[in-house]
Amino acid sequence: MTSKRLLAWVLFAASQAALWAQGQSPPPPPDFAALAGGGTTAYERLSYLCDRIGPRPAWSPAYARAAQWAAEIMKQDGLENVRLQPVEVPVWERGSARLLMLQPAERELPILALGGSVGTPGIEAPVVVVKSLDEVGPQVHGAIVLYAFPMSTPQDYGAGSRIRSQGASRAAAFGAKAMLLRSLATASLATPHTGMLHYEEGKPQIPAAAISQEDADWIVRLVNSGVTPVVRLELGCRTGGTKIAHNVIGEIRGEKQPEEIVLLGAHLDSWDVGQGAHDDGAGSVHVLEAMRLLKLAGVRPNRTVRAVLFTNEEFGVDGGKAYAREFGDERHVAAVESDMGGFPPVGWSVNASPQLMSWLWPILASTSLPARQGWGGADISPLASKGVPLIGLVTDPTHYFDVHHTHADTLDKVNPEHLQAGAVAMARLAWALANACEVK
Repeated sequence: MTSKRLLAWVLFAASQAALWAQGQSPPPPPDFAALAGGGTTAYERLSYLCDRIGPRPAWSPAYARAAQWAAEIMKQDGLENVRLQPVEVPVWERGSARLLMLQPAERELPILALGGSVGTPGIEAPVVVVKSLDEVGPQVHGAIVLYAFPMSTPQDYGAGSRIRSQGASRAAAFGAKAMLLRSLATASLATPHTGMLHYEEGKPQIPAAAISQEDADWIVRLVNSGVTPVVRLELGCRTGGTKIAHNVIGEIRGEKQPEEIVLLGAHLDSWDVGQGAHDDGAGSVHVLEAMRLLKLAGVRPNRTVRAVLFTNEEFGVDGGKAYAREFGDERHVAAVESDMGGFPPVGWSVNASPQLMSWLWPILASTSLPARQGWGGADISPLASKGVPLIGLVTDPTHYFDVHHTHADTLDKVNPEHLQAGAVAMARLAWALANACEVK
């Protein structure tokens, strides 16, 4: 433990001792692991979400069913003020996709359009390989650009996602016809990984898609050997205005300070491939199960604990933005998010001011998981401008990007015990935050 954390612990212990002497000490934390027992509720609920509802883009009928299902679960578990918050979301449909290698050999390659891509009836062009945004220049004019960014560890994802987001507009500025991306993954079995892109205003919009790491590496080898590959890209992507989706909200009202809120969040939407099991079905079930365990404890927390299952994180964080607009001025003590899958919980990532960090360290430590300063989460990020401390549940990232944004993100990849452990961690932190001493 660092000296800063030790000092925080000493100050926290002293404040709690003073409260204890005044009869104001928070109630002892329930044994949430014992309350969960060997039950299978969390996994059964994830099974329903994945197998009965399936992939659920925010604008889809499947998402509407998922939102109604989640609201019914909250009511069934005894949460209060269960409601659906309307959110306007854009509509994007993937349509068909085809990528053909024409030269030096004919072969069809697996492909997934990037989210938000424009479509094309067909583009034939040579492939130019780059590894970064900085390598794009006049050499890409009239070509299809392949960003062969070599992601190999979870820590590479940040740099890779910037290429995915900005790569099409960067290439278009130099006259490229289309963009391909080596999938952002830590392992691959010829499986493309989708994800969001962003077109810069005022620049041409060119089609963009991800290909498997194996095929990207094949193209790189061809180029390195002096061969210029030629491919044909066809994408049936199209946009279709907007629709109304919903955030799903439920609460356990606080006993002493109900106006102060501890938010537990995850996003209920997913991409239109796979089942969205780890991303973010697991996070949604973490939130539902944590709230169920808090209710089972039978003791009201001092502060209100509010569950929010956000819509459209994948395609613009519209649910998080809408929540902040409508509820951001309420007194949020902290916001906690789960969006790293159903793997074993290993810690917390915290975005907060130094003053709030000194208050948070001992609270986080009470969960028996380590904490570090970092990123809280996309859906809760709009609350940062309100000064709300943001906390992300960190799970073991080793295999998260193996299936992230793919057809392989399915229920069979989730371990029931690991899923339950994440929910217990969320419940412990929610309880600690909801019953901690006053924020100074």
